[in-house]
Amino acid sequence: MSRTIAIVEDDVDQRENYADALKSQGYAIQVYGNRADASAGFRRSLPDLAILDIMLENDMDGGFDLCRELRQQSPKLPIIFLTARDSDIDRISGLRLDAWDYITKPVNLQFLAVRVSSLFRMASTIQNSSQLPAAMVLGDLELDQNSMSVSWKGQLLSFTLTEFWLTDALARHPGHVKTYEALMQTTRQSYVEKNTINGYVRRVRKKFKEVDPGFNKIQTVFGVGYRWQAD
Repeated sequence: MSRTIAIVEDDVDQRENYADALKSQGYAIQVYGNRADASAGFRRSLPDLAILDIMLENDMDGGFDLCRELRQQSPKLPIIFLTARDSDIDRISGLRLDAWDYITKPVNLQFLAVRVSSLFRMASTIQNSSQLPAAMVLGDLELDQNSMSVSWKGQLLSFTLTEFWLTDALARHPGHVKTYEALMQTTRQSYVEKNTINGYVRRVRKKFKEVDPGFNKIQTVFGVGYRWQAD
């Protein structure tokens, strides 16, 4: 069965160009021209991957709102922002919503097809991975990949998908240093800098410290990355 890609783009020509390019790669395509239609369509049936413009007709941040809706329905759905908005603020906002990629227009259609294929491979790896147990208890930490949940000392923490992935990557190998490069790959995002990783880790630490002020398990290895302190 072919994978389904939803394209949410208010420009008809661009929407058709993206759809034609991806159809030629064997994908089934759903197209929407505004947030309301896309939202209704997603409630009926979720795609396997979504490509979202940010500004949709008169809705300046319609794509961001759709991303939030999709994340509530599926924490693991690959989402790409494809937009003319190229400011760092918009880019960071998109990635903080746990989009897997942020691409600015104009886009080479061959590049778009390759990137979509790459994200599908990444999604398959996550889904089919059987090397690690879905649930893990490490001291006071509980991780569950099925529910994408994190608990510390019996208290459930509110983590974004990216925050979960980073915590999971660190905690499953206590004492081992995860380099910035490795953590960049863990985020499943193409646009990640060291400062972005540092920001994610700061938010993760803050959430742990909200329930345990003495939390100190995530250690900084200056200039290299981070590690989870072994017991």
